[in-house]
Amino acid sequence: MSRQSNRTTDSKKMNSELFTLTYGALVTQLCKDYENDEEDFLSRSSIGRCQDFRETADVIAKVAFKMYLGITPSVTNWSPAGDEFSLILESNPLVDFVELPDHHSTLVYSNLLCGVLRGSLEMVQMAVDVKFAQDTLRGDNVTEIRMKFIKRIEENLPAGDE
Repeated sequence: MSRQSNRTTDSKKMNSELFTLTYGALVTQLCKDYENDEEDFLSRSSIGRCQDFRETADVIAKVAFKMYLGITPSVTNWSPAGDEFSLILESNPLVDFVELPDHHSTLVYSNLLCGVLRGSLEMVQMAVDVKFAQDTLRGDNVTEIRMKFIKRIEENLPAGDE
């Protein structure tokens, strides 16, 4: 019995060590990438300020996704008001080699993308709502990210910083 207990302990220790090494390698690579590439998306892509939400959608799909994930989602399902659209990803590189366990079927594994999109657009004074409408990890045919324009964010600088 003690042999079985030792194997379980050794296995858990190996799993945690593997995770630590893998995570460390990921952080190291991100730091190297950041050191070599300190410029942001706007300066790297030579893209000027977008004139409207449709142009923003095209830049996100054709430039940003291509630059960072190597894919080009299609922009579709525009609302009649032109303030909401979908990004359709035929393939999502974040879910390669991922399978959700049954007891985590509601997990939105790639929700990181929503946060990145929301945060990036806040940096250019656009408030948006971003959420997953479909996800291939949950059995859908495609991954659909729904984006809705909320408002332009006015810069509120503290007195004296203008």
